[in-house]
Amino acid sequence: MRLESGAVSARSSTDASRVIPEATVARLPVYLRALTALADSGIRTCSSEDLASAAGVNSAKLRKDLSYLGSYGTRGVGYDVDYLRYQIAREIGVTQDWPVVIVGIGNLGHALANFSGFRSRGFRIVALLDADPELVGQTVAGVQVQPFDALEETVRTHDVAIGVIATPAVAAQDVADRMVAIGITSILNFAPSVLAVPEGVDVRKVDLSIELQILAYHEQRKANDAVAAAAVPVTVDGGAS
Repeated sequence: MRLESGAVSARSSTDASRVIPEATVARLPVYLRALTALADSGIRTCSSEDLASAAGVNSAKLRKDLSYLGSYGTRGVGYDVDYLRYQIAREIGVTQDWPVVIVGIGNLGHALANFSGFRSRGFRIVALLDADPELVGQTVAGVQVQPFDALEETVRTHDVAIGVIATPAVAAQDVADRMVAIGITSILNFAPSVLAVPEGVDVRKVDLSIELQILAYHEQRKANDAVAAAAVPVTVDGGAS
């Protein structure tokens, strides 16, 4: 068994042997989002500087990241927005429709099920599952909640490879074990717990409380710096009158 990590592998239909650094893989969806925003604004070509600014990175890093995909820019012209958007979408595997199951339909599960961005980004929620009989049978975002025991049949029927865990921490490992046992190889974990999974299973962890605590740290640092700056005496040089 191994502990979950943030590692993911790019899915490429053109060069399965090419290895893209994990940090680059993590930035590709950001570039895709920036390109989509540019396209929606009617922009057809952009420079590396413009795209880097839209994505919140420096242009040198962006050019290096895109070099792993191939050469899609034209010197003096820049990038064709639609073409580069397609190439990145193909590289990360969202030009196809990925069936996804969500386990745990509490407040967070409801919010995830209602997130409209899944379908527009290549993901289709095929099932919502929960062990609570009071939730089973309810309809959320047009999908009827099924009992957790329906997981195996759902995965077989829809050929699901991606599972989302939005359960309390105490249930997350059992849910992950069931997912792995029936062939799910990628898990997005929103539960506040670390999952142990076999080699070959990728886990991405989203912990909102940790992100807030990181922001709280930075806010505290800024407040401390402001206090320290205010405490520094100001000296003014002046001659005798």
